[in-house]
Amino acid sequence: MLEYLLRLTGVIRGFSPAKSFTTYVIPAAIAGLAAGSIMAAEARAEEVNLYSSRQPFLMQPLLQAFTAESGIKVNMVYMKKGMLERLRSEGRNSPADLILAADIGNLHNHDKAGLLQAVTSPTLDSNIPAQYRHPKGHWFGLTLRARVIYASKTRVRPGEVSRYEDLAAPAMKGRVCIRSGKHVYNVSLLASIVVAQGMDGAKAWAKGLKANLARKPQGNDRAQVKAVYQGECDVAVGNTYYMGKMATNEKDPEQKKWAKSVNIIFPNQQDRGTHVNISGAAVTKSARNKANAIRLIEYLSSDAAQKIYAERNFEYPVKAGVALHPLVASWGKFKADKAHLAKVAQERTRASKLMDRVSFNN
Repeated sequence: MLEYLLRLTGVIRGFSPAKSFTTYVIPAAIAGLAAGSIMAAEARAEEVNLYSSRQPFLMQPLLQAFTAESGIKVNMVYMKKGMLERLRSEGRNSPADLILAADIGNLHNHDKAGLLQAVTSPTLDSNIPAQYRHPKGHWFGLTLRARVIYASKTRVRPGEVSRYEDLAAPAMKGRVCIRSGKHVYNVSLLASIVVAQGMDGAKAWAKGLKANLARKPQGNDRAQVKAVYQGECDVAVGNTYYMGKMATNEKDPEQKKWAKSVNIIFPNQQDRGTHVNISGAAVTKSARNKANAIRLIEYLSSDAAQKIYAERNFEYPVKAGVALHPLVASWGKFKADKAHLAKVAQERTRASKLMDRVSFNN
C-alpha cells in the first residue's frame, strides 16, 4: 500500500513496476510525503501521458505546439505494436491518459476491451463530423485517409475501373494486387461493404476479388504500387497518403517512379462514395489527467494542428475548412462514404471471419 501511495503521489519519481521497490530511498520519501503530495498534484495538472502508435516524426511538432500553447507537458511513449496488450496488462494502474491509433479497427478493439472512457466536449462535437467519432464519445477521428484504387496509366483505360465492385468483375481477372486480406485496412474496407451490401454481397465481392488477384496477397500498400509499376498487375488497392510518401521520397527516389506510373481512382463516386478510415484519439479508463487529455484531443482537432497533420503526412483533415497539402489537393475532390465508422467497426469481426471463409490469403 505504501509503495502504491508513494508512486501515486509522485514522491518516488521514475517509479517502475519492473524495478525493486527497495532501490528507492524510503526514509527520504516518507519525510517529503506531505509536501510532495501537493507538489506532485500540481505537477500532474500540467502533464498528460500519451501512448501513441503514430510515429514521433509526425507527433513531435504537434505536441510541441500544444505544450507551447497550453503549458501542458506531453509524455509520449511510441508503440508500433502491442498497445492494447500493454494497457490491458497495466489495468487501472496504467499511466496512460490517452491513446493515438490509426484505423478504426484499432480504436474499436481498445473500446471493446473496456480500456476507454466516454468524453463530452462541445469543441470535439463541433470540429469532428458525427460519422468520425464514437456516438458516446469513446474515440474521436483526427485525420482521414481514403482507400483508393491505384490504376496503371498505360494499361487501364479511363472508366474501366470506377467502383470497388469492378475489382471483382471478370474483366479484372489476373490484374489486381492487394496486401493481406487480414490487414486492418482491408478488413475495414470489407466491413464497409458489409454495411453497404450485406454479408452475401460482401462474400461475393471477396470471392470475386480473390479470383482476380495477380499474385498472393503480400507486402504493404507501397508494394502494391510497385507491382503495378513493374507490370505484375494493372490495379492495386491502397491508402491515399502512401502516394504522397512515394511521390516525395528523396531517400528512395525509385518510389517516385512507382507513384508516377499510376492514377488515383476514388471508387464509387456515383453511389455511396469512397471508403475512408481515420487515425484517432481516445481517453483511457485509467486516465489520471483526464482534463488535460481532453484538451490535447481538442487541440489536435483544431485548425492549427489539422494543418500540421495535412502538411507532414499527406492526410485529409477531419475538420472542415482546413487547407490540404498541395499534392493531396492535386488528386481532386471526392465524395466519401457517409457510413458511420462506428457501424463499420461493428462489422469488422464478421468481415475478418469472411476473409477466412473465402481463404483470401491462400
